[in-house]
Amino acid sequence: MATAEALMEPQASHLDPITEAALRSLHDIAIPTPVSWMPQTWGWIVVGLVLLVGLMFAFLLWLRRYRANAYRREARRILDEIEIRIRNPETRQDAIHELACLLKRTALAAWPRDQVACLSGAAWVHFLDGHAEGGAGNALARLLDDAEYRDSSSIGGLPQNDGDDIAAAVRGWIERHHVSA
Repeated sequence: MATAEALMEPQASHLDPITEAALRSLHDIAIPTPVSWMPQTWGWIVVGLVLLVGLMFAFLLWLRRYRANAYRREARRILDEIEIRIRNPETRQDAIHELACLLKRTALAAWPRDQVACLSGAAWVHFLDGHAEGGAGNALARLLDDAEYRDSSSIGGLPQNDGDDIAAAVRGWIERHHVSA
């Protein structure tokens, strides 16, 4: 009786000698080498270097602008605190005085002291108006011409929206004033 393994094995057919020789000479499929990620020509290296230098240059410009506008970020942070006090009638006068001081500090951070420190009244309003996109607006002119010098009872009696308008005008000037290079 034949074993189970012998029964399961297929009968090897006898091939002619030429076919057997051809089958023995077959090899596995030749797999190509993986494609390199490195560029094959120097042109791509130049393009990569130019892109790298361009990105570094753009980053340095962004960093310079970010550092140059540090005074604006600081002024906006202080303005956020002042805006809270403007909404309270008891602290409104001090807050409005602080708005005027904040404008002067912001301008002193952006321009030379001899151009800004001596300005007051109409000359100060003209300076702010001349360096703001679209002008400084009436709210800033009211602040610097009138509201800054009023007593606490008249400023405390100002409508809520007047204080908000003045704070919005100060914020607009801080964010959009133009400093020439």
